[in-house]
Amino acid sequence: MGVTPDIVQVVPHEDHTVSVYFCDGKIVVYDVRPKLEKGVFRQLADISFFMERCTIMNDTLAWDITGTGDNTKCIDIDPEVLYALEPVDEKAVC
Repeated sequence: MGVTPDIVQVVPHEDHTVSVYFCDGKIVVYDVRPKLEKGVFRQLADISFFMERCTIMNDTLAWDITGTGDNTKCIDIDPEVLYALEPVDEKAVC
C-alpha cells in the first residue's frame, strides 16, 4: 500500500465505535467491541474512558491512556488498518 492519507478527525460513539475522517474525504467506522476483552483494550470497556480519551496520536486513532499527551502511553490503531475499512456514507455516522 502507498502512503495512507492523514487522519483529520476522530469521533467516538457510545456504542464503542469511532468515526475516522481522512484528509482525502474517506470516512470509516472502527468497531472496538470485538477487542474489549483483550489485553490493553480492556481499558476501553469503560465508556467514559473510551469517549474522553479518544484522540489522534502518532498520526492515527488513539486513546491517551495517561491523559498527558504522552504518545508512548497510548493505545493506537495502525492507520493502514483503518484506511482499509469500507468507507461509510457521511450521513450514516452523523
